[in-house]
Amino acid sequence: MDGDHLRRRLHAGSPVLMPGVWDALSARLCAQAGFDTVFVSGYAVAGTLLGVPDLGYVSQTEMADVARRVVAAAPTTMVVLDGDTGYGNPLNVIRTVELAEAAGVVGLFLEDQVWPKRCGHLAGKEVVDRETWLAKLRAALDVRTRLFVTARTDARAPWGLDEAIERGRMAADLGVDAVFVEAPESIAELETIAAALPGVVLVANMVETGRTPLLSTEELDELGFSLIVSPLTALFAATRAVRGALEVLARRGSLRDEPDRLVTFEEFTEVVGLPGHLDRQDRYGGG
Repeated sequence: MDGDHLRRRLHAGSPVLMPGVWDALSARLCAQAGFDTVFVSGYAVAGTLLGVPDLGYVSQTEMADVARRVVAAAPTTMVVLDGDTGYGNPLNVIRTVELAEAAGVVGLFLEDQVWPKRCGHLAGKEVVDRETWLAKLRAALDVRTRLFVTARTDARAPWGLDEAIERGRMAADLGVDAVFVEAPESIAELETIAAALPGVVLVANMVETGRTPLLSTEELDELGFSLIVSPLTALFAATRAVRGALEVLARRGSLRDEPDRLVTFEEFTEVVGLPGHLDRQDRYGGG
């Protein structure tokens, strides 16, 4: 699949909700839950791959490697990749685009933060000047084949909503597929963004306990946002569940009395597709 699939999905008129993933298993779980699009989150990859916060530790090749495994694990799912700032100047952005397309993703987010960046809902963000960001976006658009390119601006926090909207307008004029004004802090700000950018595919980032009001997909669609990211829902849920189970294990030595905390052995083999692999093994032999 490529970016045209995502364009057609959006142009059909229904919003697209993308949960965040960080590895092959989380991608399979999303696909089995019925999602046709997922987002490889830099925040989630930093936390799971390296066990560190989203402060620019993860490299472009590490993100591309994760994306490749996600695509392979969920081949009928559209995968959008967090490309951070493109990891440098326009030449680095070009390589980021090439790695993303080689990994098989359909879309890429590129933002205007100063590198090393930080999570969009953390304080202390800085952004590059408009021209530097637009040059990177132009490079991405020049070399992509069918990649769906989303321009993300974090200018709201350091420079105000008006500057963020103006950057979004300039990115749209370049020909990006979608504009993402990160971390608006009220429904009124969401409304202002939508009113200022008519006809533009707009992204909303729904981070639980983040800076932006947590709205449903239907509510955001009514406001004019059609590409919805829920990047940390699965990560936060998994972290809480694993931590709780391990606390019980440490305290009691077994989860014998709390089996509802776990899937069964058989359930997990279904998640990872064991029956199909066994059929393949029987077909070709090799025990």
